[in-house]
Amino acid sequence: MTARVSSDPTYSFGKPNRARVTLLAGLGVEDDVHAGQTIKHQFRMTYEPRSPNLRQVHLMHEELFDELAAKGYAVAPGELGENVTTRGIDLLGLPTGALLHLGEEASVEVTGLRNPCSKINTFRPGLLGEMFAIDAATGDFAFKSGIMGVVRQGGRVRPGDAVGVDLPAGPHRPLERV
Repeated sequence: MTARVSSDPTYSFGKPNRARVTLLAGLGVEDDVHAGQTIKHQFRMTYEPRSPNLRQVHLMHEELFDELAAKGYAVAPGELGENVTTRGIDLLGLPTGALLHLGEEASVEVTGLRNPCSKINTFRPGLLGEMFAIDAATGDFAFKSGIMGVVRQGGRVRPGDAVGVDLPAGPHRPLERV
């Protein structure tokens, strides 16, 4: 389920919640600063401005906020800059290329993991450290700050909309940072 949707036309850390957002095929979230065919991430634009934008839509699982609250961090949907906050979907467990169907029309292809930036500590001191996990058994390092995707089919997305998942043909490729 889509819990919240957020967008902001200017560069800021968080994004205000909206009654709806419109996804535009090949671009991202309409009127969002990160929409476009080429990369819109402020830092990356300085050294790779012509790279394709694999970060058109940022999705985050609302269960992360529950986990953070248990550790004393109050975080609400949109405050970490995500466009779509979900509940009940294992976003971090999806493979590269999974297709998320949002609402009645929109679809987003999963491109990879969000690489959390140091600005998270400005928002809440110490929070950046909670955006990573290390598996004690394997030593594997994992990012927890959501996933990124590109819009394959446009459409409106509202809080409460259903989210469907189509997995790509195997073998599945695990998510990597984009």
